[in-house]
Amino acid sequence: MRPILLALAASLVLSLPAKADDVTIAVTAIVEHPALDAARKGVLDVLTAAGYKEGENLKFVFESAQGNPATAAQIARQFAGDEPNVIVPISTPSAQAVVSATRDIPVVFTAVSDPLGAQLVKNMDKPGGNVTGLSDMSPVGEHLALIKEIVPKAKTIGYLYNSGEANSVSLLAVLKAEAEKAGLKVVESAATKSAEVQGAARALVGRADAIYIPTDNTIISALEGAVAVAEESKLPLFTADTDSVSRSSVAALGFNYYDVGKQTGEIVVRVLKGENPGDIAVKTAAGSDLVVNKAAAAKMGVTLPESVLSRANKVID
Repeated sequence: MRPILLALAASLVLSLPAKADDVTIAVTAIVEHPALDAARKGVLDVLTAAGYKEGENLKFVFESAQGNPATAAQIARQFAGDEPNVIVPISTPSAQAVVSATRDIPVVFTAVSDPLGAQLVKNMDKPGGNVTGLSDMSPVGEHLALIKEIVPKAKTIGYLYNSGEANSVSLLAVLKAEAEKAGLKVVESAATKSAEVQGAARALVGRADAIYIPTDNTIISALEGAVAVAEESKLPLFTADTDSVSRSSVAALGFNYYDVGKQTGEIVVRVLKGENPGDIAVKTAAGSDLVVNKAAAAKMGVTLPESVLSRANKVID
């Protein structure tokens, strides 16, 4: 009887689902705002679905740099010393800090528009080393087409950005190239910290027919200041970040950052299961939502055309 019992016990053990090993995931972002927070939640939810559960076999650590690059570097060095299983930096400044801090710990970045320009990797298909991740390069040409559809008389686009953020500098070059194709001019106004955002927005009044804000963490963290200027001046304000539409931008065509986080989490799980980050191609985020805000449009002096409303994924009244 004993061999039969042993065989049954072995069969039972084999039939049980495999338990994920205990892991530590260290996450950092340059600043907290709805899009980056949604990306972080997406990563965590994918880990949970894969069997890594907080309080059981997952330690999920998060640190925000509060918009300070020096703090981002300090967090990166701390994480490198703690030696987690994977570091997930959200945003370009945080990714640059983490990649500079470690050559050994797996790094899976996300919400980085231009990984090559930010010098995070040398090759998108074969990044090499300990780094891979997800790019959220914006469809800038489509953004300009949307602005022209909503503001057909627009000739000049005001670009509000942080000139110290590599992400936004790369997007400026793309914007200028796409604007030339569309017969538009671009005027720039920079803010290097959140306290300067409202003043930088005011500097565009009288110089631009619409304001365009990229996925710039400094500007988006202080978006309300720019919105106040746009409403006061009847200057339509558009964002590349769909989460900002609920905070009173007129419209955005872009990624759902919770989905961006989930796509990033899938890469993290691959690394936890043994794949080398340097062998995993850097991916570009999939999916694009159109979100519009009718009340914001009215306050900024424009009416959303039916052609836009009819294809919007979400309409905020």
